[in-house]
Amino acid sequence: MVKTVFLDLDDTILDFRQAEAAAIRRTFEEMGLEADDAVLDRYHEINKRHWEMLEEGRITRHQVKTLRFVQLFGELNVECDGDQVWRLYERNLAMGHYFIPGAEELLATLSSRYDLYLASNGTASVQKSRLASAGIGKYFKALFISEEMGANKPSPAYFEHCFAAIPDFRLETAVIVGDSLTSDIRGGRNVGMRTIWFNPEGKPARADIPADYEFRALSELPALLETL
Repeated sequence: MVKTVFLDLDDTILDFRQAEAAAIRRTFEEMGLEADDAVLDRYHEINKRHWEMLEEGRITRHQVKTLRFVQLFGELNVECDGDQVWRLYERNLAMGHYFIPGAEELLATLSSRYDLYLASNGTASVQKSRLASAGIGKYFKALFISEEMGANKPSPAYFEHCFAAIPDFRLETAVIVGDSLTSDIRGGRNVGMRTIWFNPEGKPARADIPADYEFRALSELPALLETL
């Protein structure tokens, strides 16, 4: 029986790819530049890899913020101040929100049945602004944002901080739900928690990071949880 559900935010509840593209376009416009689809796709690849390096403990959060733009603009042969660009970008990223289809209905349904906790590696100020814009903070018992906790998913330290903050927490009645194998699923496995992979695009599984369960549409999650 499940009592506690840890939910990832980006690309699980809120559509980060769409928000990312809009923020990059606005940032480029403010710099007098244009971001076409090729630039957006390349930024997405670079950004994803830098966050994975943070998860692996190879770089710091500040390096993620700056070096992704240093690399992108270097490939575009454009000089940039990494610190200045990420501040522009995060200001733009914090504006508004885009839902994954079915996310609002899912949160309303799950919050009446389970204790929901947000589990995010994103920047605290950005995530809180997007949550406020979306009006979904009310569905969570607490927000566990790694920047405020001193540890990142998938490290055991991150989850141990989460567990310690939840009254009467029991690992055997908890699950983590998220789209990232390297962050959410690996993180859950690192602490012996059951894992549920949100895989809307039908990406191939990884033998080194097997999820306990998998689903394709948010509407499928309530029924899945009922079986556990």
